[in-house]
Amino acid sequence: MTTLRDQTNAQFAKLQQSKPVFAGQIESLLAKARDFGDGKDAIAVGQPAPDFVLPSAKGESIELSALLAGGPVVIVFYRGSWCPYCNLQLRAMQDRLADIENLGGQLVAVSPEVPDESLSLIEKEELVFTVLSDKDALIAAQYGVAWEVPELILDHMRDDRGLDLTKINDGNGTVLPIPATFVVSTDGIVAWQHVNVDYRHRAEPDDVIAALRELIRLQD
Repeated sequence: MTTLRDQTNAQFAKLQQSKPVFAGQIESLLAKARDFGDGKDAIAVGQPAPDFVLPSAKGESIELSALLAGGPVVIVFYRGSWCPYCNLQLRAMQDRLADIENLGGQLVAVSPEVPDESLSLIEKEELVFTVLSDKDALIAAQYGVAWEVPELILDHMRDDRGLDLTKINDGNGTVLPIPATFVVSTDGIVAWQHVNVDYRHRAEPDDVIAALRELIRLQD
């Protein structure tokens, strides 16, 4: 079976082939970000997960504490629907959603995009988990995973991809979440997390499911 890491590596290989100089610059930038410990302030295992109320892509108001009343919650912070690496991750999680739900878990995905932009009409039909809008990445900041995006990446988004993040995120054009996944137990405590400033490295669905199984084992 192809892992999510295999898929994201293949995605980056396309960039290396089409823009080798830029790909090398990205490698250096992300290595520097790791060296500076970007993401080190993320909410750690054993700490309380900040509660939130956020609008969904379908116009609902979703509260974390209300979700936790129904079972543990998997929270995926992602950059936006324009990010191919994020889309690979969300679809990988969608493919394992039944396994997550069979373990009593619920899945929510959070990005800074305004609700009307966070999903296409097709995606609203295909993705059956909850997608939330975190305007200005304020909740991402509470979780310690908000990142001031370097100019190199912002220039690439604007000039090469024609992305206007200020419009897409309704005002915030420079702060995005570090790709991060948290498993939150019903008592509101982070039971597992994966945080990596390198946007190519995402939590594997198998690892998320293993974390949920461990929660069940500890509760028995």
